[in-house]
Amino acid sequence: MNFKASAKYIKRSPYKLRPIVDVIRGKNAAYALGWLKVYGMEKSLPIKKLLDSAIANAKCQQDDITPQELVIDEIRVDQGPAYKYFKPSAMGRSAVLRKRLSHMTIILKRSEVQNKNR
Repeated sequence: MNFKASAKYIKRSPYKLRPIVDVIRGKNAAYALGWLKVYGMEKSLPIKKLLDSAIANAKCQQDDITPQELVIDEIRVDQGPAYKYFKPSAMGRSAVLRKRLSHMTIILKRSEVQNKNR
């Protein structure tokens, strides 16, 4: 069964979030959560919140599920809208700057291989 969570209008550029997302793609949800906690950069916070939300959605649908049983099946960072503003530049010109926003989607699935020590 798949468990989904999404976040829109995140105030981080997708170009800055995608390298972090690439690291945790395909990993165990508990491992990814621990990695995001110790990553040490503030830009990993929205990804951690989204993963927490997906785990909470999984627990809401199935009470007996734990983060160790979940695997990140798909995680995607898409381009959102961009705020455009003007900044004064050299020789009386103005430069167009864009503040980019992101949309993120994560899909968790229950892992196929169960730990034999349980």
